[in-house]
Amino acid sequence: GESNCKFMNHRVPPHKRYQPTEYEHAANCATHAFWILPSILGGSNLYFLSDDDWETISAWIYSLGLCGLFVVSTVFHTISWKKSHLRMVEHCLHMVDRMVIYFFIAASYAPWLNLRELGPWASHMRWLVWIMASVGTVDVFFWACPEATAACLPARYKLVELLCYVVVGFFPALVVLSMPNTEGTWELMTGGVFYCLGMVFFKNDSMNLFAHFIWHLFVAFGAGTHYYAIWRYLYLPSTLQTYQGVQMKWPGIHKSFGLLEQSIMGSDLQTLSQSTVLRPVCPSSKDGCQVPSSNR
Repeated sequence: GESNCKFMNHRVPPHKRYQPTEYEHAANCATHAFWILPSILGGSNLYFLSDDDWETISAWIYSLGLCGLFVVSTVFHTISWKKSHLRMVEHCLHMVDRMVIYFFIAASYAPWLNLRELGPWASHMRWLVWIMASVGTVDVFFWACPEATAACLPARYKLVELLCYVVVGFFPALVVLSMPNTEGTWELMTGGVFYCLGMVFFKNDSMNLFAHFIWHLFVAFGAGTHYYAIWRYLYLPSTLQTYQGVQMKWPGIHKSFGLLEQSIMGSDLQTLSQSTVLRPVCPSSKDGCQVPSSNR
């Protein structure tokens, strides 16, 4: 109706690309621009939680894929909105935007494939997922062409592209879900459901009001769910194990903190100052640590 004209343009034939309204352009930019800073902070958090080289490498790969997705998407939609007369620039960014999705999918699986125990055949998925992402990238060059080209078939390309995303996204999931350690699988499946629901709007961006904006929201929800799973089940346990290892190596540290807590709760300041709680803990006598006398 007329009330929707300022929010949504008329539908376009399958062989043409839908042109968003000003409101839709703004929504498309804002939805992914909002997540750039959180993705940078989240990636940095994984980096600082890393305890070995594999965790560090996986954190870098995942963070670059996550940040790259939101940055490239925001830049493309901004150029498409404000600099639409730069047709070639917009077209190149559109292709990069599509290619980044493939590498984002591969990067999202990297922590699971690198840090979890895999079977003999499943370990090949570590490099196979990147081959599939590369094939998807080549597919972009074959199908994504300027709209002015007569041989270009955007609708057919979009269907092929959608199938490629599904294959690259779900094939590695079969390996992840079959791992002996099943922690985080529910979050992985939940994120996958978000992506699948969003694909409905991605495919029909000229059929529904703010369809591409809704697609962006589902992407953000899916990425957020997967980030939580990676942080909670792959990086946080190693940090806790490191703390527990310190307790096992130097049990006096944990004991001292426990005594300190009891002293604060049940003793006055004078008793606390005379307690052995505040004495330095020496892991061994060879460290040259001198324990002060309680009668001093």
